[in-house]
Amino acid sequence: MSALNLSTVVAVIGAGAMGAGIAQVAAQAGHPVKLHDTRPGAAAQAIDGIDRQLGKLVEKGKLSAEARAATVARLQPADAIEALADAGLVIEAIVENLDVKRGLLRQLEALCSAECIFASNTSSLSITSLAAGLAHPERVIGMHFFNPAPLMALVEIVSGLATPRALADSLYATARAWGKQPVHTASTPGFIVNRVARPFYAESLRLLQEGAADCATLDALLRDAGGFRMGAFELTDLIGHDVNYAVTCSVFAAYYGDFRFQPSLIQKELVDAGRLGRKSGHGFYNYAEGAERPQPVELSSNASVDSCVVEGDLGVVEALIPRLQAAGVQVVRRDGSGLLRVGDAVLALSDGRLASQRAQDDGVRNLVLIDLALDYSKASRLAITCAADTSDGARDQAVALLQRAGLKVSQLADLPGLAVLRTVAMLANEGADAVLQGVGSAADIDLAMRAGVNYPQGPLAWADTIGLPGVLRTLEHLQASYGESRYRPSLLLRRLVAEGRHFHD
Repeated sequence: MSALNLSTVVAVIGAGAMGAGIAQVAAQAGHPVKLHDTRPGAAAQAIDGIDRQLGKLVEKGKLSAEARAATVARLQPADAIEALADAGLVIEAIVENLDVKRGLLRQLEALCSAECIFASNTSSLSITSLAAGLAHPERVIGMHFFNPAPLMALVEIVSGLATPRALADSLYATARAWGKQPVHTASTPGFIVNRVARPFYAESLRLLQEGAADCATLDALLRDAGGFRMGAFELTDLIGHDVNYAVTCSVFAAYYGDFRFQPSLIQKELVDAGRLGRKSGHGFYNYAEGAERPQPVELSSNASVDSCVVEGDLGVVEALIPRLQAAGVQVVRRDGSGLLRVGDAVLALSDGRLASQRAQDDGVRNLVLIDLALDYSKASRLAITCAADTSDGARDQAVALLQRAGLKVSQLADLPGLAVLRTVAMLANEGADAVLQGVGSAADIDLAMRAGVNYPQGPLAWADTIGLPGVLRTLEHLQASYGESRYRPSLLLRRLVAEGRHFHD
């Protein structure tokens, strides 16, 4: 299906940050754009703001003066909604209120031509519900942009129950023509991103609540080992706890209280206290002028380590071995079950069990579990945890070995799955359920999480890299440890493991 012709008038309703951003995107792509807001003068002010933003791009050499002038010339403020009658596409970016949006759509249906498409930028409301009150609900679709719209690549093309595939394909092609990376998704709570991303926040919040480590340490692990741009605490501080908590509550309620989406009492307390993050000056971190930013807690060891023994295949951890060899550590290989021995210590990648439970189950003394890393050849930090019987000397030997590889080491309390592994396993599990339930394809879900929230790798592709049996085993162990449905493995994950397949086969 082809994209909308550039002669199509695009109307944007709502001249806030999101609406203005969408208007800029459409105008830069070449469409005549009408921007409307109920606040007198707001549309004109937004266009002036767009002009200033484009001016900064010209100053930086990222945009020509001619392109700036042409874009601004395509933008027209519309003081009255009646001025939008000739639009071929209307994108509403108004308040997230179902009744208000429905009222607007009914007004547009009476005003615009029968061929006009009505798109909602909603991030949480059902497209099916929005369209239900119209004479022609098949005209309604979701175009969920991410803030700031001119910079963020992702657009979720959301189909309601009445949305024809041809319309979804046309707006998908239109978003591509606008320089975006669109994905198709069904109109289910949270669509792709706001649903699949919930574990990223939830697992760090749970680790904090259970005393695994402090905020700075957990954030550093997600950044320096997991490859995420921000940890969960600094990211929610940036988003705003009122916003992030409200989305979590919305998804939790929409799924009838499914425990996977349970909101955090810690975050609720921040909201209740008015500690909303950066915008209020305090959240998990203090943003007052002169406030000292806490640093991650690290271990240090003076133990002498010159050699280690690799028993069997270490899987994804194998990428750590060349770093050790480059640092002058002698590596001896022999058959085994995927263990790394140094002095008295036995190191292994976590499989979702408590370290003490695994040591007891497997009959291993001085067990030190290490966390997942996006790339062990490049990670700068790694989490460990120790079984109860692990001696201080053995722990120091394990830390010394990892330090020889150039890694900073942070110790977590003995909790199952550590930090990065349990987070990635849960992201992949949620993505798997989204595929199973027809919310989106594996490719679209991975693209959405990379382009929409800047994940270093799509969670399903990441699970393929780790190995689906290992992800399934981790989730089963988490579920056994907690005894909660929160960690139940997706049926699709179980099926793929049984069939010996991957998400991207």
